[in-house]
Amino acid sequence: MARPAAAYEVAVPPRPACAYTSCYCEENVWKLCDYIRSQDQYPLEEFYAVFISNDRRMIPLWKQKSGHGDEPVVWDYHVILLHVSGGEQNFVYDLDTALPFPCPFDVDSVEAFRLDDSLHPEFHRKIRMIRADLYLKTFASDRSHMKDANGKWQKPPPSYPCIETADSKMNLDDFISMNPKVGWGSVFSLPDFVHRFGTQADYGYSLEGQ
Repeated sequence: MARPAAAYEVAVPPRPACAYTSCYCEENVWKLCDYIRSQDQYPLEEFYAVFISNDRRMIPLWKQKSGHGDEPVVWDYHVILLHVSGGEQNFVYDLDTALPFPCPFDVDSVEAFRLDDSLHPEFHRKIRMIRADLYLKTFASDRSHMKDANGKWQKPPPSYPCIETADSKMNLDDFISMNPKVGWGSVFSLPDFVHRFGTQADYGYSLEGQ
């Protein structure tokens, strides 16, 4: 039986209570996955870590808390959590957005992603989706990407220990890469991603409304 969107039960604590470190979105999402695993409210297999990037590592996103007005923020990559809920609507958990938390996928796709059509090709977004249980097993980061040439932190790191696996201490680049032959999960173009996980009616609206 499909769950109506109005009855959706949020899978994580309110935004202020979530583990969060600015500029460490990949770890923030890992922590959300870990929390969902610990609660056993939803099957972990319904959730996906979603890396957004491209070959040039320049991707615009709108409605980010660090943005100004209606100007996009251009990240080298960003990571969100997607709940494929089995209901009428899927949901996006983005701890860096100015939109609701969680946000219905159709709203997020229109407000935050918008369309690639009006962007120069070098800014077109790609998506790597990794199922949450696989993300928890495989992701590792020693945070070295956040240090400058002198070894100083560009942004303060999380207070908890680095995330590592038995096989790796650092494989973040494999997740940011949009080469489908590298790393884990599946790679999509942005239109394919929106078409697959949005509702058909609202996807049509997003095409007409831009």
